[in-house]
Amino acid sequence: MKSIKEIYRIGLGPSSSHTMGPREAALRFLSRLSPSASSVQVTLYGSLAATGKGHMTDVAIESVLRPTGLPFEILWEPEIFLPYHPNALRFKSFSQSGDLLDEMLVYSIGGGAIKIEGEETDDLPDIYPMSHMTDIMHYCENTGKSYWEYVEECEGPEIWDYLATVWAAMKNAVERGLASEGRLPGPLNLSRKAAQYYIKAEAYRENMKSRGLTFAYALAVCEENASGGEIVTAPTCGSCGVVPGVLYHIWKSRDVPERRILRALATAGLVGNVVKENASISGAEVGCQGEVGVACAMAAAAANQIFGGSPSQIEYAAEMGLEHHLGMTCDPVCGLVQIPCIERNAYAAARALDANIYSAFSDGVHRVSFDKLVHVMKETGHDLPSLYKETGAGGLAKDFNFSV
Repeated sequence: MKSIKEIYRIGLGPSSSHTMGPREAALRFLSRLSPSASSVQVTLYGSLAATGKGHMTDVAIESVLRPTGLPFEILWEPEIFLPYHPNALRFKSFSQSGDLLDEMLVYSIGGGAIKIEGEETDDLPDIYPMSHMTDIMHYCENTGKSYWEYVEECEGPEIWDYLATVWAAMKNAVERGLASEGRLPGPLNLSRKAAQYYIKAEAYRENMKSRGLTFAYALAVCEENASGGEIVTAPTCGSCGVVPGVLYHIWKSRDVPERRILRALATAGLVGNVVKENASISGAEVGCQGEVGVACAMAAAAANQIFGGSPSQIEYAAEMGLEHHLGMTCDPVCGLVQIPCIERNAYAAARALDANIYSAFSDGVHRVSFDKLVHVMKETGHDLPSLYKETGAGGLAKDFNFSV
């Protein structure tokens, strides 16, 4: 299992798989572009093509290719799904006479990560000897260590500098989002809501205020993401509001030292990493359960750790956070990371806090392990029709036309 740095990527929204991944793919192709290249062609396939306009896939690619001065075209093939992954794109370069000089097939596999066919693209080695939550939990119970200590053991002390950068980016996204008002980009003409929720929450007494602020913080990050702002994948752009929404609220309301927030981020990253290793965090592959569901599990585990949960209670909180999102479809209206994505993040942040409370009342013993749930989530995702996996052609999105 690789570093949790793969879970927490700092970048520009609105989509890790449709924006961050294709931008990185274009940069990789540009790095190997022949000096004799005269033109470039990019073909988008499957889910990447179906909702690429709404996710600004073409804008991400153009931002890399346009400065070269070479003519290029982007072709859209939403009906063609390549076997390895639903998000695929192919780059080709041609000489002045039209001869093919180079070709690169890339899969955007979720969370901003890419896989280039025929190449070893993993920048980071496997550093975790255990990749199942049950094994890690038993190790922590037997050694007296916390999950964050296991992360430090595998990653080294330098992980804390990285997580400090991640936390700073998360805080900045919350605060920028709260300070921003107006309309989100795209044909839905949605207005930002975070600032309104924040103001309304401040007027309530403690319980309602707490829930309203959680909503506001999660909304703030998601609205920044929808506007193409800088956010942190946790584990994806589409689910980027849940973890910071929960942690920012705990940090502000409980005056928690930042070192404990970083430890909670380490635990949350470990939870997301287990899912990425054994299933998927890609909405195009397993639906929104792999994005918002996993984010809820990460946030629930993080909160439970901060409030003194044992390893088994933390694992239980994560299990509940994901379990109650099983089967959630990814059906973005107009292909935008707005409806239902933004609202789902806010609601999942509240669910994460509820999972934390429920687990805290328990002794941590429960029948369905997190690992079993991850296996079921993977099966469920593969059983979902492609209409409900980021194509924007089914579910909530089917009555909205958005031509690419």
